Amino acid sequence: MKNIINKLLIALLLVSGSLSFGQNSVEKATINEVLTKWHKAASEANYDNYFGFMALDGVFIGTDATENWQNKAFKAFSKPYFERGKAWSFTTIERNVYLSKDQKFAWFDELLNTQMKICRGSGVLQKINGQWKIKHYVLSMTIPNENVSEVTKLKEAAENKIIEQLKATN
Repeated sequence: MKNIINKLLIALLLVSGSLSFGQNSVEKATINEVLTKWHKAASEANYDNYFGFMALDGVFIGTDATENWQNKAFKAFSKPYFERGKAWSFTTIERNVYLSKDQKFAWFDELLNTQMKICRGSGVLQKINGQWKIKHYVLSMTIPNENVSEVTKLKEAAENKIIEQLKATN
């Protein structure tokens, strides 16, 4: 009898584990779809769809050191780009998605083909009222290691000013 109970418990654990794995796959596929549609909305200049994928308190961190956009400010900054008929065009080359155990949060990293060549995006999504919303997104330009010195020289003067301004305010 004890042997039968042990076998039933093992079978139950295996079934629940595979159900959880299946649920993770569904959630990850949904998150991939959300991110792909979000990027597509920008390339089609669909302002409402683009910002519909973001949480109301979402944050967008751009490639410039001064770009830490809270949602309302990012909407105002972006509106003219969307109004002219094309915002920006990012196509995913590679994406990795990770889920919290409770499946209420997800984080990801992605490589993107953009007008700036390869960029890296990363961020956090939260499941809000049954929908995945982008809470935080960071866009970074990639720099080949062998070009870091050249790029550092190019941005040194501008970023030294920013460093001094930030030091003065902190």
